[in-house]
Parts: sequence; C-alpha cells; structure tokens
Amino acid sequence: QVELAESGGGSVQAGGSLRLSCGASGYTFGRGCVAWFRQAPGKEREEVTYIYMPGQTTGYADSVKGRFTISQDIAKNTVHLHMNSLRPEDTAMYYCAAHDFCSTNWKEFTYWGQGTQVTVSS
Repeated sequence: QVELAESGGGSVQAGGSLRLSCGASGYTFGRGCVAWFRQAPGKEREEVTYIYMPGQTTGYADSVKGRFTISQDIAKNTVHLHMNSLRPEDTAMYYCAAHDFCSTNWKEFTYWGQGTQVTVSS
C-alpha cells in the first residue's frame, strides 16, 4: 500500500519562508516523478513544481520561479519544497503526488498525499 504524507505547512506573513516535506511508504521516489500541486478555494489545482528523479530534472510554474525550490533526500525517501518570499497568492492547500512520469495534468498522477495548508498573510 502506497502512502504519501505532506508536512510543514502553516501560516506565515508575506515575505516569509516555509519548507514542505513529502514522505512515502510503499513507494520509492527515485523511480519516477514527484510533483507539488496546490489548490486554492474556487480555483483549479495547479502544478507548482516537479522533479523527475532518474534524471534529476526539475520544472517550476512561472509564478514560483526564483522563489520555490524542490529537492530530494534519497536516503529518507523524501522530497522537500522550499518556499521563500511567500506571497498572499501562494495561499492554498499543497499536495505532493507521484507517478512514473511527469505531467502538468494532475489527473495523470497515481499517488497523492492528503495535503498541507499554507496560508500567507499580507
């Protein structure tokens, strides 16, 4: 049974930082793609960033480039999302997801965590 679990969400003021973590059981992250998605109330779920583990390829949404960084800890089977210079528009539920290949379409991803809330106040 595969389980993904996010942690690290919280409330910060604009300009602050948070680090989200996604751990997995029953699944080895190094085999495929891990992505972070977010969804704000009334909005579509959008991909924030991904890392394709075999080739260490990463990608970022334009809205977070230069502020967010995805990284992996192979030994701990964990992926982190480092978020700096947070803005109120970053407020959303953040989810990690895993699949054999990367896609911007969240429906392509097989495994999901339960989400962690990030709230940024102005």
